[in-house]
Amino acid sequence: MEAKMSLKARLELLERVKERYKAATRQQKHQILQEFVESTGYHRKYALALLSKERVESVPTKRRSSHVKYTEEVQEALIYVWKAANEICPKRLIPFMPVFIDSLERTGHWPISESTKSLLLTLSTATAERLLRRERMQSNRGRSTTRAGKLLKKQIPIRTFSDWNDVEPGFLEADLVAHCGDNVHGAYLNTLTLTDIFSGWTECTALLQRGEREVSEGLTESRPQLPFPLRGLDTDNGSEFINFVLFDYCQAENITFTRSRPYKKNDQAHVEEKNGSVVRRMVGYDRYEGQEAQSALKTLYQSLRLYVNFFQPSMKLLSKKRDGAKVSKKYDMAQTPQQRLMKSNISDQSKDRLQKQFSSLDPVALLDQIGELQSRLWQHAWKPGATSEQKILASLLAPQSAAVQAQEVIEMAKPATQSSSRKYRQTKKPRKPMPPRNYRTHPDKFENVWAEVESALVKAPCQSAKELFQELQQKYPGAFQNNQIRTFQRRVKNWRSSMIRQLTTEKETATAPAVESATTLFKPTCTQTVAQAAEGALRAFL
Repeated sequence: MEAKMSLKARLELLERVKERYKAATRQQKHQILQEFVESTGYHRKYALALLSKERVESVPTKRRSSHVKYTEEVQEALIYVWKAANEICPKRLIPFMPVFIDSLERTGHWPISESTKSLLLTLSTATAERLLRRERMQSNRGRSTTRAGKLLKKQIPIRTFSDWNDVEPGFLEADLVAHCGDNVHGAYLNTLTLTDIFSGWTECTALLQRGEREVSEGLTESRPQLPFPLRGLDTDNGSEFINFVLFDYCQAENITFTRSRPYKKNDQAHVEEKNGSVVRRMVGYDRYEGQEAQSALKTLYQSLRLYVNFFQPSMKLLSKKRDGAKVSKKYDMAQTPQQRLMKSNISDQSKDRLQKQFSSLDPVALLDQIGELQSRLWQHAWKPGATSEQKILASLLAPQSAAVQAQEVIEMAKPATQSSSRKYRQTKKPRKPMPPRNYRTHPDKFENVWAEVESALVKAPCQSAKELFQELQQKYPGAFQNNQIRTFQRRVKNWRSSMIRQLTTEKETATAPAVESATTLFKPTCTQTVAQAAEGALRAFL
């Protein structure tokens, strides 16, 4: 039976009924027990035990002493590593933490004590998320510039997201990222992003414009940098990919050419993720045009490819199970593309080359170099009416790199209050000034009585707007509601301001006696002290 009383009320009723129950006869106990069960909703046996037994005081439990295991020093060290790892999520950072710390120690960028290091290596993903909660930030969104290609669709087979099972290194997804700002007209730079399905290895190259020949040239330029041979290429249905130039190129090079389904971005989930986490995150949403900007962007990508492929771990989806509306996903342990390739079937020479290259890289210095190259790239961001002097000034005011900020965090011994502002960069357009509004959006509730209000303000200028509003409510019952008092107060304030401006104008053309006569407007019905204060305030405006 459901309880009908609160716990506090049931305890009070128990204290009152218990003594009467003990002193009652058998028939009376039956009646008291029945009433107690109906009132409290207890089971009959449980109610009988409560009424028959003495109340046992509960033994106070000892409160566990709070012990902080991960101190501020551990949190600062975690922030330092997180910033040096380009602020990746803890699910990717924690599995890669031992390797990344070894790289920092090898390159001399580890100012943390051994005790803090041991605690840092025992962090769980949930604890790291809690310690980094204030440092993380949200991303922005861009716009799509994909235009469907109408040719060759029947000759290029479709590959969906579920067809990438048991794939080996060399099968890449390709996509273009437009650096057009907020205007898709004209010629602007594009980034060709290539992502390996097996390992997540990513190559980016800057194209001068969006076209079929530029895409083929960018693909030819990126192939020598791949640590494996190119076996397959999967693209979307844009006209820059679905054309005879790229189709003939893939046939001549024995490359399997496939495409995704139209309007199904999930078919290219691997490269779409890199578009956001690599290109948009590090380049931003500004507009870039011309060969100088292309050269600066290519230089940035040469350093960025090393950092992303050797020091940015990622997770791969192993299985997905749907139970009604609930979807359960299972991922593998986060690994970098280089670590995945070391376990693949690529040649031993490629593995040795990757290992030597990894041993020679300094992640902190590399991230610092990326920050400097970003600042150089931002000088070429297209802004309407911007001069060369303004671009130089913008470069001088560019924010510091994340590595420098991370070093300052350790030296100052306190966590940073803001994340690096060099991610998802977007130049804000200046807002056009809105013209003054000379129209009303609601009917004027005080139009019929405003002449009466002005007369009252002239007679008693020291009277507050609230008192005058209450007088109107008494004089016109039901005409004015309490929520209209702020509107009335603003109207009164504007009227008084207009009177001051009018008196100021009269001062410029009138004599002193005229001003003295005008200031007497504020004296009637006020006390002498209030009148002097009003006159002094008025003279201050005049």
